[in-house]
Parts: sequence; C-alpha cells; structure tokens
Amino acid sequence: MNDMMIKGAQLVSNSADRPKTIVQLTPEVAIGGPEIVIIGGPCTVENYDQMDKIAFHLKGHIQALRGGVYKPRTSPYAFQGMGVDGLEILTQVREKSGLPLVTEVMAISQIETLADRVDMLQVGSRNMQNFDLLKALGQTHKPVLLKRGLAATIEEFVMAAEYIVSHGNPNVVLCERGIRSFDPYQRNVLDLGAVSALKQITHLPVIVDPSHAAGKRELIADLSRAAIACGADGLIIECHPEPEKSLSDARQALSLPEMAALVSSVGAIAQAVGRQFTSTDSPRA
Repeated sequence: MNDMMIKGAQLVSNSADRPKTIVQLTPEVAIGGPEIVIIGGPCTVENYDQMDKIAFHLKGHIQALRGGVYKPRTSPYAFQGMGVDGLEILTQVREKSGLPLVTEVMAISQIETLADRVDMLQVGSRNMQNFDLLKALGQTHKPVLLKRGLAATIEEFVMAAEYIVSHGNPNVVLCERGIRSFDPYQRNVLDLGAVSALKQITHLPVIVDPSHAAGKRELIADLSRAAIACGADGLIIECHPEPEKSLSDARQALSLPEMAALVSSVGAIAQAVGRQFTSTDSPRA
C-alpha cells in the first residue's frame, strides 16, 4: 500500500483513475483548477458599510468574499455575529459586487437558510468533527470549505471530508489553518507539509488560511506566498477597512491596501509553480 494513503478514505483518496476535483462556486470562479483563488474579507460581518467597502476596494483582487454571520467564540461573552441580519448584508453586497460569498455554518438548523443565500458553506476548525453537521452537509450540493481542527491529524482531517462526500456531496475544499503548538509566539503553526501531503493523498482542492495560522498581520504575506509555492489552490485571508476596530480577530486582519499588495505579489509565485493568477494592479481609490 502507498504510504500516502489513508485507510478508510474510499471516496476522497487520490488514484490514477480518479480526476482531481474542481469545486465550482459560480460559473466564473472555481477552486482546484489552474487558477489560484483568493477569498478575502473580515472574520465577522459588522455592518453594511464595512462589507461594501471591502467588496468595492478589492473586487478584481479577490475572487470571493468571506464574512461570518454566526461565530463560534472561545468566550460566551464575545461578539457572536449578526445572524440573519448579517446574512442580509452579505446578500446585498453580493448583488452589488457580483462576488460569490463564503460564510460559516455552525449548526444543522442553519444550513437551509445559509445555503439559499451564499455560494460556499465553511465548517470551522471547532466543528471539523461535528459528524452530524458533516453528514447533513453531505446531503446538500452546496460547496463546503472544511477547515482542519485545532489539533487534528491529517488522517482525522481527511476522514472528516470523507463524511461529507460519502453522504452525497463531492464539492469539498480542504483548508489548512494551522495547528496548536507549544509555542505562543504565533496563534497556530501553519503546516505547509500537510498541504503537500493532502494534494497527494486526496483529489480534493486544498487552500490555506494564513490569518488564523499566524495571528499576526505582519506574517501573513510571507505565509501566503509560501502556501502557493507548495501547491495550495488558493488562500482565505482576513481583511478589514479599519483592522484595529475589528470586532473579531483584529490583530490578524489586514488593511485593504495591505490585502491588495499581498494579492499583487502572488502572481509571480503562481507562475513559477505552473499556476495562473489574475488581479488588477492597484486597489480602487
């Protein structure tokens, strides 16, 4: 047996007769093909003006817009998201900008409402092994962005994806977002070795979240370029019009000019590893 295989991963495992999966968010945006995809936006939706500014300034730089409306927080007293009101804001911004939407789903009861309004459902790190949620997501055909758990092994991560695919939904994108370590300098440790391994073990697209891995905005650009160099199909990055005022994850959020500059630096790396990436040259005024 190939030592890169995961026992029990019948549907997501890579094989010579199984084509690489390409997950289509919209007719124009696909993850897993030759084009690198950048998903950008804040940790959480705060108001319409915030999301409208991000979409306006970064359209042409990012291919999809992220924003949480239901937020799992370590403290029960922290901001938990705007819920349905935040979802309405996302919908309005998508109609205006044309950018597909990515948002987190935390419970089975949220799936139907969110799936009707957004283009991709994110399963956060804390829910990677919420098996009932994974099974329910398997019964939809909405693309799912599955984040690696805080301390999950590669095998556990792959088998979480297997839960979704085995229940009927092949549209899964894996996301390496860093794993917990003994070193407190970074929020987590970005496991780029896992990115390369997952690209060999599975046929699923793999993207990287350098924001949650680093926890510090000054590290994000370098980690982003490294992720593309090692084979990632895209990035999901936190940004905010006024990062220091962000209600969630302020320390790791990039400003909009910083986000645009990062995106502009990715093209050369993508080309060097045989991928494509297209963006405009400068942020909008």
